Amino acid sequence: MNVRKKIRLGDLLVEHKLISQAQLDEALADQKKSGRKLGRILIENNYIKEDEMLQILSQQLKIPFIDLMHYKYKTEVIKLIPEIQARRFRAVALSKDDQGIMVGMADPTNIFAYDELSNLLKLPIRLAVVREADLLRTIDSAYRKTDQISNFAEQLSDELAETDVDLAAMLSSADVADAPVVKLLQSLFEDAVQIGASDIHIEPEEKVIRIRQRVDGVLQEHVMDEARIAQALVVRLKLLAGLDISEKRLPQDGRLSIKVKERSLDIRMSTMPVQYGESVVMRLLDQTGGILDLSDLGMPMELRTRFQTIVQRPHGMLLVTGPTGSGKTTTLYAALSLLNKPEAKIITVEDPVEYRLPRINQVQVNTGIGLTFARVLRSALRQDPDIVLVGEIRDEETAEIGLRAAMTGHMVLSTLHTNDAVSTVNRLLDMGVKSYLLASSLHAILAQRLVRRICESCTQPAEPDNQQKAWLVKHANTDVVHSIFKKGEGCPHCNYTGYHGRIGVYELLYLDQKLSEILARGDSAAFALAARDMKAYTPLNMVALQYAVEGITTLAEVLRISADVDAITDEKIPDATSTGTLV
Repeated sequence: MNVRKKIRLGDLLVEHKLISQAQLDEALADQKKSGRKLGRILIENNYIKEDEMLQILSQQLKIPFIDLMHYKYKTEVIKLIPEIQARRFRAVALSKDDQGIMVGMADPTNIFAYDELSNLLKLPIRLAVVREADLLRTIDSAYRKTDQISNFAEQLSDELAETDVDLAAMLSSADVADAPVVKLLQSLFEDAVQIGASDIHIEPEEKVIRIRQRVDGVLQEHVMDEARIAQALVVRLKLLAGLDISEKRLPQDGRLSIKVKERSLDIRMSTMPVQYGESVVMRLLDQTGGILDLSDLGMPMELRTRFQTIVQRPHGMLLVTGPTGSGKTTTLYAALSLLNKPEAKIITVEDPVEYRLPRINQVQVNTGIGLTFARVLRSALRQDPDIVLVGEIRDEETAEIGLRAAMTGHMVLSTLHTNDAVSTVNRLLDMGVKSYLLASSLHAILAQRLVRRICESCTQPAEPDNQQKAWLVKHANTDVVHSIFKKGEGCPHCNYTGYHGRIGVYELLYLDQKLSEILARGDSAAFALAARDMKAYTPLNMVALQYAVEGITTLAEVLRISADVDAITDEKIPDATSTGTLV
C-alpha cells in the first residue's frame, strides 16, 4: 500500500456520488476562509455522515476502519506516541508487533502527519482510519495525568524538605509560575477536565495526601506519600481564591477562574480544618460549553413537552426536587435559557451563582450581612420581574413569598431537597406553608436523579443477582423480569468502572384541578393516593427501570436511586393500564 499517495478527499466523495460538486465547492470556500479540515466541514454541514466518509477512505486506501469505542487498547502502546503529537496529528498507536505499529488516524490522507509519525516511531507504520470524536475520547482516557501529578508532588516534597521556607512568600512570588506546586495544580486540573470530573477533593492525612475526583457521581482516588505538600497546595489555592492564608482554624469559601485545555473553569472552593491540616473541596463549573438545552438533558419527549408548556406559563410556581448533585440547577438553567428573551425580565436569587447568563439579573445571597433568600426575593419583586428563580426554598418565609409572587402574576422557579414529587407537598406543609397557598400557586413538581450510563465500549449481558430479581418480581411485570439486562465489563475507556457519563431520570407531577382541590383541604394522604393514580405520572424507579430494559443503565443503578423512594411507592404501585409503565 502506498500510503503517501496524495488523495483528494473531495473529488473522491464526488466520484462516489456521496456529495455534489456544488456542495464540495461550498465546503472548499468555507475551508479557505476558516482553515478547518474539509472532511469536518462536510460532516458539520450534514453533506455526508462521518462513517460513510471513513468507509470510502478505508476502501480507497485499503486500510481497516476501526471502531475505537469497542477496541480494547493497551495504554503502554498508546503512549508510544506522545500526547502532544497524538492530539496534533489526531493519531493513536493501536497495536505493536514484529511488522511494526498500527496507527489509527482521523485523517489518513495527511501525508505530513504520516511522515512525522514515521520519524518519531522509527518503525514501519500500518494505518487505520477512526472516528475523530472517538479518537479524542481515547486520548483523554489514555493520557491521564496521574504520573505527572505524582512526579510534581515528589518534586514539591523534595523542595519543601530542603529548607524551612516561608510558604506564603514562596507561593506568591513572581517566579512561582515554574514551581512544582503550580505544575502539580495544573496537572491536577488538566486530569480532572480530561476525565470529566465535577469535584476535586484534597485530603491530608498523617502520612499521605489523598486526592479524589468525582466522576459521574462517584469518587476516584489517588493516594500519594508526600504528606508534607498538603499545606503548600492549600496555601497556593487560597492565594488564587483570595482567601486568608493565615487563618487555618475556620472554614473558608472562595472562588477562582482558570483556563485549562482551552476550557474556562469557574471553581467554587471550600476549605475546612481537619486533624492533619486543611481539607479542600473544589466544584468545577465548565463555562465553555454554555448552558445545556432542555433537549440535552435526556428527558423523554412527552415529559419535556409538558415541562416546556408549564415553564412558559405567565404565572405559577414550578419546583424541581432531588438530593444534592442530582442536576436540579442544570435543569433550571436549561429552563431559563428557553425563557431568556428580550421581552422577559428575569431575576435569579442564588447561593452561589453558578453560571453567568446574559440579560438575566443574578443576585448572590450573603447571610453574613443579612442578604437572605427571603430578603432578596422581596426586593426582586419590586424590580418588575416576569420570571423569578429562587435557588432553593429553605424556610417557610421564602416559600410563602415565592408562592404569593406566583399568585400575583409571576412565574417562580425553585428547588427543594425531597426524595420524590409526591413527598414535596408534605415537606412544604411541614414547613408551615398554608395549604390554600400551595393549591392556588403550585403548578407542577419535577423530581429527578442522575444514573450512570453503561460504557458503550464494554457493555455485555448481565444476569440479575438475587436482590435484583426480588426487586423485579415485586415491582415489574413478567416480561420485564425476563428481559436481557446489561452491564459494563470495565475497560480503559471508562477507567474500568463499567460506566461512562450520566443520564437524568425524571418524574413530573402536574397539579390538575382535582389535586389542587385535595391539597386545599390539607389532606396530604389523599393527595398522595390521587397523585399516584394520575395517568401521566410515572414514578422515578419505573423510569429508571425502563432505561435498564433499554440497556442504557444497570439494574444496580436502578436499585440505588430506588432505595429512598420505594418506601413511598410500595403503598400502591401503579398498574400498566393506568401509567403506561412497566408495572
